[in-house]
Amino acid sequence: MFITFEGIDGSGKSTQARLLAETLRKAGHEVVLTREPGGSPGAEEIRRLVLEGDPDRWSAETEILLFTAARRDHLERVIDPALAAGRIVISDRFADSTRMYQGLSRGDLRGLVDKLHALMIGREPDLTFIIDMDPETGLARAKGRGGTEERFEDFGADLQRRMRAGFLDLAREFPDRCLVIDGARAPEAVADEVAAIATRALG
Repeated sequence: MFITFEGIDGSGKSTQARLLAETLRKAGHEVVLTREPGGSPGAEEIRRLVLEGDPDRWSAETEILLFTAARRDHLERVIDPALAAGRIVISDRFADSTRMYQGLSRGDLRGLVDKLHALMIGREPDLTFIIDMDPETGLARAKGRGGTEERFEDFGADLQRRMRAGFLDLAREFPDRCLVIDGARAPEAVADEVAAIATRALG
């Protein structure tokens, strides 16, 4: 099974991805925990290009190409081999993030994202958890982490508000795989709900 976590910056999705991996491993499953952009050596190099530097460093169109290139390498080297070996793959972000951040952030480029995805990726997750969070709260949490990977946080609260609305729309667009989870609770409560849903989905 291929499980992804999505949401705005600071929503807690990375924490929830890690907690679910730990829970499923304790239950005896083989789990590969990965992330995007990144997850493979080549994709991690691209990650540094797109997440660091000035907000205007790249156009949205260039970002779409970079993210798709990173995702293709990640798919070839990590995701597909793990799934073929019968492992559960949990990814902190996947194509839905590109649909939102590049597809909506600076113009209506969703169609371009979807065309490239169909051409070069061709895979959707089996289950996607969208961790929902108030945009201002999420942005404050994300900025409070420090570090150098703050290029998208530097676009400000307006982008986070549009991304939240976009993720909620995405859940309505793909109801068979997307579930919205209230991320404004204690991490343990969120993790319990996520684990119960994932366990049921695994049968």
